[in-house]
This record gives sequence, C-alpha cells and structure tokens, in this order.
Amino acid sequence: MTVLVTGAGGQVGRAVLGVLGDRGVGLGRADLDVTDPDAVMAAVALHRPDVVLHCAAWTDVDGAESDHVGATRANVDANRHVARAARAHGARLVTLSTDFVFDGAKGAPYVESDPTGPLSFYGETKLLGERAALDEHPDGTWVVRTAWIYDAGDGNFPGLIRRLAAERDVLRVVTDQVGSPTYAGHLAPLLVDLPERIAPGVVHIAGSGAASRLEWAAAVLASCGLDCRLEPATSDAFPTPARRPAYSALASERPDAPVLPPWRDGVEACMAGFSA
Repeated sequence: MTVLVTGAGGQVGRAVLGVLGDRGVGLGRADLDVTDPDAVMAAVALHRPDVVLHCAAWTDVDGAESDHVGATRANVDANRHVARAARAHGARLVTLSTDFVFDGAKGAPYVESDPTGPLSFYGETKLLGERAALDEHPDGTWVVRTAWIYDAGDGNFPGLIRRLAAERDVLRVVTDQVGSPTYAGHLAPLLVDLPERIAPGVVHIAGSGAASRLEWAAAVLASCGLDCRLEPATSDAFPTPARRPAYSALASERPDAPVLPPWRDGVEACMAGFSA
C-alpha cells in the first residue's frame, strides 16, 4: 500500500512518514501547492497512491481572523481539490480536522454526532473543509477530528512551556481551556491504517481524557524534570483575535474508532528525551 502524505513537513506529516517508511511519499509545501487544483490532480496521478493522507492545512488560528481568503483556500478549497483527485484516481482519503469545530459549551467530551458551532473563522474553515471532502468523495473519505497536536519540536504548546520554564521562575497558564492533548507519535500509526480498520466518515481520535492548559503544562514540566512554579490564570488574561472553545475534549461514539493512550502517557512518551 502506497500512501501520499501532504503537509509532510508538519508535526503529523513527519510522524506519519516515520511510520510508513518506504510505503510513504511525502510532499511538503515546496513540493505541492494544495490550493492549486491542477497541481493536486497531477501529483495524485503521478504517484497513484492507495491512500492520500492530507495533513496540509492552515493552522494559524489567530491569523485566520485577518486572512479569510488564505485560510479558506488552505482549509476548504484544498480539501475539495485533494478529495476530487483522490476519487478520480481510485485513492482513499484521510483528512484531518479539529476540535475547534465545536463551541465548547457542552461541558463534556464531544462525540461525532454532537452539533457543531465553531467560534473562530479557523474553526469555520475546518468544518467547511470536512464537508467539502465528504461531498467530493463520500464513500472514500475519513475525516479525523483530533485536538491539541504536539510533538517534540519547539513550535507547539509543550515546546513553549519548556522554553519559558528555562527562562522564568513562574508561569501563568490558563485553566479555563480544556481539551485532549494528542501526541503526534501516538496518532500517526492509527492514521496510516485507518482505511483498513474502520468505515469511512467522521471519527474522533485524540489523546484519551481531558486536561486544562494548566494541567498539560504541569505534566510537561514533570516529564522534563523542570522546576518552575505554575500559577492559574483565565483566558481573559491572554486576549487573542480568535475565540477558543472553553471545553473541547473529544471522545468517540463509534464502536470501531481506534483509541489513543491517555493524554498523560503521550506527554511522557514525547518528553522522555528532555529530562533535565
């Protein structure tokens, strides 16, 4: 089985390619403009994959508020182009979505049938991207909603916490944002085999359980052996252009849905190499 991975330079793309080995063909931003329908069709025609794992996306939540056109092209139009190309060439499609399609008002983990209601333009584009892919390739698309993705790199929340903890004695971290931290290294193996394991459609796959940003930060510090005091804060102390859902942890009601390890296990696995 050959898997074509878009967004090969991102957190999930890198992790997936590490799992796939010789079975994977990775295309980064410099290799493929996923907003160009002709380029996407040509790439799928060239590589003839069995599965397209579409990891490329606009991920700048706040930036989407000021660039509606760019976010729409990357998260909606690109999903349509990739789905159309996959269907045209007989490939199955796995595309990633987000917990930000929900408004966070439920107060409990969201399952696939819960009503959506994004608070941000980013969340709107991801929801529209889900629909675009499913409309174009209804019998061959798996939409994976996941949340709070991270790896061992610096460009994510754990990386920020590690860096700031090395510079400061005290960190203020919000307690009123709750989600499901998801280690890319745990998610990747499930994405690779997903079309072989479950029926197409929307599925939630994220680190099991729920954590506030403060709890997540505490787990990162403990796993790294960093000595830094954490103080609770509210989101009002850190205003951002885009609204975040207060509680967007994910669970699945699908009996066939793969289950990731508890989110704390993901933190420990990811942070193992950063012990002080």
